[in-house]
Order: sequence, then structure tokens, then C-alpha cells
Amino acid sequence: MGEENKVTLHGFWWSPYTKRVELALKFKGIPYEYIEEDYVNKSPSLLNYNPVYKKVPVLVHNAKPIPESLIILEYIDETWKTNTPTLLPEDPYKSARVRFWASFIQQQVRPNCLQSLSDSY
Repeated sequence: MGEENKVTLHGFWWSPYTKRVELALKFKGIPYEYIEEDYVNKSPSLLNYNPVYKKVPVLVHNAKPIPESLIILEYIDETWKTNTPTLLPEDPYKSARVRFWASFIQQQVRPNCLQSLSDSY
């Protein structure tokens, strides 16, 4: 992979946001380097790439950082259009349904899972 097409993903192993970006990269067949970040002791690179939120995931493409998983997914789909599958269906109705369920999982399921985990400790 040439330096002009270098893709790096900064993430944390149990982050569902990192996982969704990893899945998108793999689904589209985009080679990338993964950098595991420490959840507590954030690297200078992460703080530089995401100075506002200071969290993962951050995709770095051609030395340009893109934070926030949903924004990263849109970027991936817009950047790698040729010879790769789209992340969302072409049909607007089917695409809306996918977005609905993604939103539902983000807003309803994930918080309940996190609450269950924290109640266990």
C-alpha cells in the first residue's frame, strides 16, 4: 500500500464504534493498519487526531484524520465507491430501514448492554 493510500484505524478492542468501522473496511476489502489505543492513557497521536472528543475510533487516510464512527462510515462509502460494495442498499426504502435499525441499536440496545455490564461489577 503506497503512502498516498495509507489507511490507519485507531481503536479500542471492545469499542462497538471501532468494530463497526473495522467491519466496513473489511466488507469493502480496504487494507488498513490497526493501532490499539489505551482507553485510559490516550496516545499523543489520538489526542492530535481527535482533539475535540479525544476518543476512538479515528480513521487516518492519506495523513488526514476522520473521527466519529458514523462519519467514518460515510467517508469510507464515499471514498471507495469503485469496485467495492456499498455499505447501504441502493433502494431508498431499504436504506432507510438499515438506518432505522442501526439507530435503534445505538440508542436502545447498546445502553442497556452497557448498563448490564456495569451492574455486574
